[in-house]
Amino acid sequence: MKDFQTKKKFGQNFITDKNLLSAIVSDAEICENDEVLEIGPGMGTLTEEISKHAKRVISYEIDNDLKPILLGKDLKNVEFRFQDIMNVSLREIEGSFVGEYKIVANLPYYITTPILFKFIGQSERVKSITVMVQKEVAERMIAKEGGKDYGVLSIGIAACGQAHITRNVSRIMFNPAPNVDSAVVRIDIYNKYNLDLKEFHNFVKNIFNMRRKTLLNNLAQSYGKNRGELEQIFGKKVLARRAESFSVDEIVELYKKFSEK
Repeated sequence: MKDFQTKKKFGQNFITDKNLLSAIVSDAEICENDEVLEIGPGMGTLTEEISKHAKRVISYEIDNDLKPILLGKDLKNVEFRFQDIMNVSLREIEGSFVGEYKIVANLPYYITTPILFKFIGQSERVKSITVMVQKEVAERMIAKEGGKDYGVLSIGIAACGQAHITRNVSRIMFNPAPNVDSAVVRIDIYNKYNLDLKEFHNFVKNIFNMRRKTLLNNLAQSYGKNRGELEQIFGKKVLARRAESFSVDEIVELYKKFSEK
């Protein structure tokens, strides 16, 4: 660590506390038959802990300067790949796994949402995702209707899984210490609504396009529909509400009605 200079562009804040590392693996419920995809191993401290419990680990690291540190650990059941995972196709990633797999990651703020949506709703083989994220992002991930944190991220997750915060983590647990606290979130994956999640996510983005506007205004602007057309589909009362007031179940029903028309 003394010889390595962290890079802000990669959001590098490494976990050093051994109890926390063990707790994250426990939260993810990694066991001896599990195959694990790790994203952003950093110095490999979490990787080592995962490798003690998992059958096999594929770990993607964007920073080539970490190669000697990670490969020097000589972890027999871990394969490190020095690539930006956002540039690797889901088909290629999943081709490395025999069946279902779990994801564990310590994610910087700037990449959290793109990483989650690369797998949530796109993969049918991910069993769970356990991630360390900025605390504010964690609160958005589990938010319910009516609050300021409720939006595209929370609805996208709730449409295909169950998320909960397993623990809050102080900034002092990292080196270097970030300016914010973090939290560990576990998402258990299942597509209970049987949706075309790509199209559903697009619909959700559109109805939240302007948070303070009504459903009518957002749908009219996003899809070029007039008031009469939308009232035939939803009715006046529904269109007068804001997107943040609808539960996930209600938004799914809105999407299905809109898709049918």
